Amino acid sequence: MKPNGTAGRLLAGVGLLFLLCATARADEKKTTAAACRSVHLFYQASEGVAFYNEVTVGQSAAGTYFMACGFDLGYFGIQQSAIGKKVVLFSVWDPGKQSDPKQVDKDKQVKTLYQGEGVRVGRFGNEGTGGQSFFDYDWNVGKTYRFFVTARTAGDRTEFASFFYLPEKKVWKHLVTFSTISQGRGLRGYYSFIEDFRRNGVSATEARRARFGNGWIRSKDGQWTALTRARFTADRNPALNIDAGVAGDCFFLATGGQTQNRGTPLGKMIDRPPSGIELP
Repeated sequence: MKPNGTAGRLLAGVGLLFLLCATARADEKKTTAAACRSVHLFYQASEGVAFYNEVTVGQSAAGTYFMACGFDLGYFGIQQSAIGKKVVLFSVWDPGKQSDPKQVDKDKQVKTLYQGEGVRVGRFGNEGTGGQSFFDYDWNVGKTYRFFVTARTAGDRTEFASFFYLPEKKVWKHLVTFSTISQGRGLRGYYSFIEDFRRNGVSATEARRARFGNGWIRSKDGQWTALTRARFTADRNPALNIDAGVAGDCFFLATGGQTQNRGTPLGKMIDRPPSGIELP
């Protein structure tokens, strides 16, 4: 299973491209789309060395990726595969825009510096190339899961470490540490999303929904910034059954099925209340 294509170096202003009024043709495509439209939250925060976020899935379906901690060089979340298997996924890109992982010089590839017990590590391609890791984990709808990514620069590379909290054991599991050529930058371009990667027509009729909350970024000087502001964006799929907004003290995203845009218009900013925010 390759990582999703939505994550590929999205720009924060992408949602502004979709503010045109719906046309009859768009309505027609909405009913025949192969997949649910991918929806995103682009958070407002400066470059950092740590990224913490939480996800609570409200509705899921086979072939769905609920991505919690996205940044310009990688992304981290939970998936339900096309056959229903559930995993935690963390991926980091190689430099460049190539699609064939075999064509990347060895010294330019993502390096694996740490691999946790039970974690599978490999390479991906087709929509960018890089390193990916999978951890089998039977996550549940309605339960909150916690994700933490750190960044440490080492010359022209950055080492990105992923940690997933195991609530049943009350411990953080270090999944993997990937190193990639980065020109020495840390974490930036923060976002979350929901994607339907099954894309078989039927999957577009199934709703997906999740809450994203208590997000934090730690700066290089040790200051923590709460993620209380985000822009609602989507991919080029013209489907109109998408939504985003605030649910309690969390952001939410929804797509597919009978979803209606009753919350935030596409491309607009969302502010969540400061209540419920606490350092991880």
